[in-house]
Amino acid sequence: MLFISSCENDLNKVKEIASNEVGTIVAPTTGVDLIMSDSAKVQIHLTAPLVLEYNPEDPKKNYKVAPKGIKVIHYDKETGKEDGTIIADTGIIHIGGKLYEFRKNVVATNAKGETYKSAELFWDQSTKKVYSHKNVEVTMQGGDVMNGDDFVSDDKFLHPNLRNSKGLFHVDENATQ
Repeated sequence: MLFISSCENDLNKVKEIASNEVGTIVAPTTGVDLIMSDSAKVQIHLTAPLVLEYNPEDPKKNYKVAPKGIKVIHYDKETGKEDGTIIADTGIIHIGGKLYEFRKNVVATNAKGETYKSAELFWDQSTKKVYSHKNVEVTMQGGDVMNGDDFVSDDKFLHPNLRNSKGLFHVDENATQ
């Protein structure tokens, strides 16, 4: 009898915690393959094995979570060629799809082949900026590596600004000046 009553208490605790959740899953979707275009030109291709849509009490704060990984490919408007990717273990798409949050093992590349690695990355489509408040490692063309405490860049990763940056640069001592 004692065992049953303790389980009942634990069950009541679980129910209480669940009732305090800020949102419930409205729609789980598997095998997500989303293409966003403008004027019949592909701009973004997003894939994820699972996306969970949450509906908090305030409908203006809906969000979607890709807990099993996410990949976003960005295409150049003019040429239609791939000009960057972002891959992460977890993705969160905030209301209206204008703010994307990437977490755990984030790897982003730009059209020049430079690679950005961090534990988090935010992509704000309304300001056309990407940023992170965590350490970032940038591997540039030619193998040079820069590290910083955080960074901000345009959404094509072409003009990064790293705070407290340091790096390893290869110098050809035999090159003529």
